[in-house]
Amino acid sequence: MKRKSINNEKVGYLFIAPYYIFFVFMLLLPIINTIINSFTNYDLYNKKDFIGLSNYINLFKDELFLTSMQNTVVYFLLYVVPSMVLGLLLALLLSKEGRGFKFFRAAFYIPYVISMVCASTIWLWIFDPVNGVLNQALKAMGLSTGTWLKDPKMAMLCVALVGVWKTLGYCMLINLSGIKSIPGYLYEAARLDGANGIQKLRYITLPMLQPTTFFLFITSCISSFNVFEQVNVLTAGGPLNATTTIVHQIYKRGFTQFKMGYASAMSVVLLIIVSIITFVNFRYGNQGKDIDIG
Repeated sequence: MKRKSINNEKVGYLFIAPYYIFFVFMLLLPIINTIINSFTNYDLYNKKDFIGLSNYINLFKDELFLTSMQNTVVYFLLYVVPSMVLGLLLALLLSKEGRGFKFFRAAFYIPYVISMVCASTIWLWIFDPVNGVLNQALKAMGLSTGTWLKDPKMAMLCVALVGVWKTLGYCMLINLSGIKSIPGYLYEAARLDGANGIQKLRYITLPMLQPTTFFLFITSCISSFNVFEQVNVLTAGGPLNATTTIVHQIYKRGFTQFKMGYASAMSVVLLIIVSIITFVNFRYGNQGKDIDIG
């Protein structure tokens, strides 16, 4: 029996080995390499001299990087809450069974399937100030048009709108799965006690969705701080650096200016920020344990 147990353990380790191999070679080693590069003047070619903390010191004197941090926080505020709230509302509306509901679920989920580059290209055409669908529709209604992506005050809002539009179906689907997992007897007991729809939502649905909400909040936070594709396609960081983000600056410094050491320092700062946010959420966020329905 002991020999059989040892053999089963070996088989188990064999099954989980691919994940750990992927983790070590595709995640852990690149992170370590990035941290090492952040203390050098690596330029993607021959130069790779140790320069200590110079990259980090220059980083926090760099007004463009500080602007990118501010823009990333603005995107976080414009993206996370709307996507989660609208996703929950859609899930509540489409939680019923029926052909029509299945069609709308699929319709809202389709944008999440396509790549962000494709989605951004579609919205680039919609926001076009001359021939764009948005301005044409506003003209038809007799309303004033806008330059949208060319306006420093509107550009980040437009970028966030694309992010919300694309991930809305995903948030809906995750919330929908959470709603479907709530035991039906809770609603039946509430109905017998005379609870109305609002009371059921407040005292049953929302408390039982706390683990789902926690998961979506964590993933949305990480996604918002890693925003890049729609920024690069829609505005390239403009106008007047109004939409440049941390990841966009990492790309520009590393692959257009060939300051890979400096870009690595930016990456390490981003890693620290995301790690702190994740730790705080796990430490103080309500993960839905010990939910009291009463």
